[in-house]
Amino acid sequence: MRNAYLFDAIRTPRGIGKSSGALYEVKPIDLLTTTFHALKERNALPTQEVSDAIIGCVTPVAGQGSNIAKAALLHAGWHNRSAGMQINRFCTSGLEAINLAMLKVRSGFEELVVAGGVESMSQIPMGSDGGALIDDPEVIDRVNYLPQGVAADLIATIEGFSRMQVDEYALLSQERAVTALQKGYFQKSIIPVKDQNGLIILEEDEYLRPDSTIEGLNNLPTSFTALGELGYDALAMQKYPEVARINHVHTAGNSSGIVDGSALVLIGSDKKGKEIGLKPRAKIVSVGLACVEPTLMLTGTIPAAQHALANAGMQAKDIDLWECNEAFASVVLKFQQAMDINMEQLNVNGGAISLGHPLGATGAMLVGTLLDELERRNLTTGLITIGAVGGMGVATIIERV
Repeated sequence: MRNAYLFDAIRTPRGIGKSSGALYEVKPIDLLTTTFHALKERNALPTQEVSDAIIGCVTPVAGQGSNIAKAALLHAGWHNRSAGMQINRFCTSGLEAINLAMLKVRSGFEELVVAGGVESMSQIPMGSDGGALIDDPEVIDRVNYLPQGVAADLIATIEGFSRMQVDEYALLSQERAVTALQKGYFQKSIIPVKDQNGLIILEEDEYLRPDSTIEGLNNLPTSFTALGELGYDALAMQKYPEVARINHVHTAGNSSGIVDGSALVLIGSDKKGKEIGLKPRAKIVSVGLACVEPTLMLTGTIPAAQHALANAGMQAKDIDLWECNEAFASVVLKFQQAMDINMEQLNVNGGAISLGHPLGATGAMLVGTLLDELERRNLTTGLITIGAVGGMGVATIIERV
């Protein structure tokens, strides 16, 4: 198979995913259209050369339904030749979209594909689409399915992560993200969101809390104790009888933030890049897909990363920088422990705890953030991984060229 190259990676800022957030007034299709416009303009892109756009979206209903990928292409005025599809692999959707685009290019059947994701969590709240794992008690009980927050607390309980440990990690995420914002590390990829008159609505990430302290984090109430008391703790202990009780340690301060945003990555062959004047920044070396059992759930990042490394004939020591989605602090701590990674190489510019997690868009955002940082540090290889509902994990290894 031939190589698939990353030519560009862009994103909107992340807006607070509430009615008070700056992007609440922006329709999901306009978030996505903003990035389509920018990708075209930044690369002088002849859109008739783009055969497909694969867009991750975790809550594909209402303004995000009915194939928002193709709707946004039309709305952005791209060439009619560009097809589009919307995919949902829960939180891994944006990263899986990139992996699918890579496979299309490497197979030789496509030459240039756009991949990414969008999520307006302020307009369309998480879980709005319902489903058996949310609404059907019989299914939930049969498969021992836990809400993600309770699963994160279960990980912390099994691994012995204390409240102080998860809060210390959350503070580290905030500190790193604030530093990155202040030093302009995100500026290469961020596309400001503007209104119909061209006035800027949001030009930098909105969710950060630069005044965070360990004392303030320690004083926040736990977020998932009440859910546990509804019966989910009992489900967890039924699956893991060695656990005497669930230690609820996750709060709004050490869990991922609810935000709005969109991100795109341009992926193609070397031949097509040369034909239309695109310079490759990196190539996708390998991908990994894995799934663990649905109760503990959020540890799927570990076998996914191991799968990607094995597919590439690489070891963890071969990776310069890592991005493991900060769904919850215990998820990252468990990943770091299992993969034996130096914390100085992991989530070096913060993550979803400090910046927010716009579900379907996060994977593409992490790819862009990692690529920018590899270039800034003059390093070579990076691995991105995200876990999701049902135990799924997806990973991607990129290498600068």
